[in-house]
Amino acid sequence: MNSPTSSQPAPSTLDIRTFASPISEANTQPLASSSTRPTVLELRAVTCAYEPQRPAIEAMSLTAAQGDILCLLGPSGCGKTTTLRAIAGFERVTYGEIRLNGRLVSSPQHHVPSEERRVGMVFQDYALFPHLCVADNITFGLHRWPAAARRERLRIMLDLIGLKGLEHRYPHELSGGQRQRVALARALAPNPVLLLLDEPFSNLDPDMTVKMREELLQLLRGTRTTTVLVTHDHDEAFAMADQVAVLHGGRLVQCDAPETLYHLPNCPFVAEFVGQADFIPGVIENGKVMTEIGEFPRQGTYQGGNHVLVMIRPDDIRIVRVGHGTARIEYRQFRGSENLYRIRLPSGRHIHCAQPSTHVYAIGTAVELEIIATHTVLFEQSSTR
Repeated sequence: MNSPTSSQPAPSTLDIRTFASPISEANTQPLASSSTRPTVLELRAVTCAYEPQRPAIEAMSLTAAQGDILCLLGPSGCGKTTTLRAIAGFERVTYGEIRLNGRLVSSPQHHVPSEERRVGMVFQDYALFPHLCVADNITFGLHRWPAAARRERLRIMLDLIGLKGLEHRYPHELSGGQRQRVALARALAPNPVLLLLDEPFSNLDPDMTVKMREELLQLLRGTRTTTVLVTHDHDEAFAMADQVAVLHGGRLVQCDAPETLYHLPNCPFVAEFVGQADFIPGVIENGKVMTEIGEFPRQGTYQGGNHVLVMIRPDDIRIVRVGHGTARIEYRQFRGSENLYRIRLPSGRHIHCAQPSTHVYAIGTAVELEIIATHTVLFEQSSTR
C-alpha cells in the first residue's frame, strides 16, 4: 500500500515503459482468454471474522487473471469492503489463503503487511493529502526512487490522466473528477501488482460518474491493470467489469460475466439485485411452462419440480392491446428513453413492462400482454427471495 511507511521496490525492478505510451486503440483491444493469462489474484476459501463465530465473509473463493477487472457487487453489509481490505492486507484472515502472483500473502499463520504487497488502492473519499500539491500526491509512494526516475514517472502519470499543467495545484483547487484522477495516478505510479477501487464514483454526480467510468475503463484497459472494484450499483458493475461477483450475507452467491448474471441468474436474489425482476408461478406441462399471462418455453437446464417461479424482466413482455384484457396499469415511471409500467394481473400479482417513451397510457387502463422473452429462467417455488 502507498502509505508513509511504504517500502516500494526500487525503480530498477520495474518497467517504466509500462505507462510510457499513451492509451490508444491498439492497446485497448479485448484481452485474451483468462485461461491463457497468468493468475494475479486468488482467494481460496477465505474467511474473516471481527467476532468469534460471526464471520464477516465466509469461504470466499475468487480469482482474477492479469488485466481482469473483477467487481464485488452486493448490498450494504454483504462483505464487499471486508474482502477488499483482506486483499489489501488491512484485515487478517481466520481461514483460507490469499495469493498475489502466486505468492502467499494471507493465511491464519502468515500475513504480509499491506505496504509489502505492491497493491494500489483508491479510497472512497480519494484520501489525497490536502497539504501536498498534485505532483507530490502522485509521487508520494516513490520516495525511495532516484529523483530523475520520480520526475519521469510523474510526467508519464500526468500525461496518462490528462492533468499536465496542473501539477502545482492543491486538492481543494481541483474538481471531483480531477481529484479522482490524482488518486488513481498515485495508486498506479509504483506499478502495483493489483489495483483496488472502493466505490470510486460515490462522490460524483450522475453525469460525471458516466464520464469517469468511461475514462477509468479506458485507462485500466490501456495499462492492462488487474483491478478489483467494489460497488453496490449493478449499472456500474456491468459497465466496468469482466467478471462480477455477487455477495450476500458474507458469502459469494454467483460470479460470472455481466451478461450471464443478468440473463441466467442462479437464484432469485441475484436476479433481483442485478436488475428489475418479477416472479410469477407456473406449472410445467408437456414441455411448456403455463402461467397466467401465457406459455413460456421450458428451460433446458432446469432440473427441479413441476411447480416453478418464472423470472420476468421488463423487456420480456410488451403491451399489445390497450383498453382490453384483464391486466391493468397501476403505475408509470418515465425513464427518458422508455416508460416502465407496473401492471397488476388478475391474481393480484405485479409485473413490470418496458415500453417506448412515446407509448403513454393512463393509470387504470386495461391492457393485454404478449410474451416476447427469448429464453426462460425458472426457479423452484420453494426458492427464497
